[in-house]
Amino acid sequence: MDGYIIGTIIKAVLVLAIISALAGFGTYIERKILAFMQRRLGPMHVGPYGILQLAADGIKLFTKEDFIPSGSNRLIFLVAPIVTAATAFIALAAVPLLPEFELFGMTVRPIVADLNIGILFVLGMMAAGLYGPLLAGMSQRNKWGLIGSARTAIQFLSYEVVTGLSILAPIMIVGSLSLIDFNNYQSGGMSNWLIWKQPLAFILFLIAGFAETNRTPFDLIEHEAEVVSGYATEYSGMRWGMFFIGEYANMITIGFIAAIVFAGGFNEWGILPGGIAIVLKVSFFFFLMLWVRASWPHIRPDQLMWLCWKVLMPLAVINVAVTGFVMMV
Repeated sequence: MDGYIIGTIIKAVLVLAIISALAGFGTYIERKILAFMQRRLGPMHVGPYGILQLAADGIKLFTKEDFIPSGSNRLIFLVAPIVTAATAFIALAAVPLLPEFELFGMTVRPIVADLNIGILFVLGMMAAGLYGPLLAGMSQRNKWGLIGSARTAIQFLSYEVVTGLSILAPIMIVGSLSLIDFNNYQSGGMSNWLIWKQPLAFILFLIAGFAETNRTPFDLIEHEAEVVSGYATEYSGMRWGMFFIGEYANMITIGFIAAIVFAGGFNEWGILPGGIAIVLKVSFFFFLMLWVRASWPHIRPDQLMWLCWKVLMPLAVINVAVTGFVMMV
């Protein structure tokens, strides 16, 4: 029992450290990819090809003055960034990151907590993450922060419905909420991937994932061109950084969920071993989010709601009904 607890703690610390590092590196990758697509150079001055820009940004965040504006609710203002970052990393606890492997004669399972309701846990924790931006905006004595928090409520709560309904049809097919079972269901090769059986659910999940992670074209809660910086208007230093570490961690989580549920997970992919296969799949979904940001404009809040309630949700309900009918027949 003690060994299990120690192993779980070690895995949790490793996930926290590695995903935090990848989230920080993701900012550099995003700036470079956007620059390439817009025929710019991006970061170039700090280190070779600007790679040390990561260290410069980290030093700036750690040393920048962390002030609390007058008129704000001090406790909620301090807690909000912690909620965002914590829920993003807790959601990863039930995600199998790699296939099992042997290390020093021991079998290592790269999952912090193998829950039989893994996908429900992940989606629930990501949904709880909406309280971070919501509380952050409401704690400020600033109308732009309040507008940003109001948009948080309408955007996150709306697209949680689409996320849940889009994933319901694959759950009906697999008959389990465990992400390990989703992976094993698709172990027969690329032809067994659920994306071929549920293409509509995959598209709906991706669109809802963009909205859940506050990515373009759905980045309305932190819309610089319109509301200064939304819920993060009065944040600085590491408290500001925690919001965006949480955002990039959520992008990685969405990539893992999409890969495991729809794209074969960490099963072997042709000649590629499972570990390399899932890293490539998650990298593709991460790149897709950056590609969309470089290609699509922002949309208005009313367009966002129209798309959710009048297009995506009816399609998701129809998909669930058709899937149930086909399974009964």
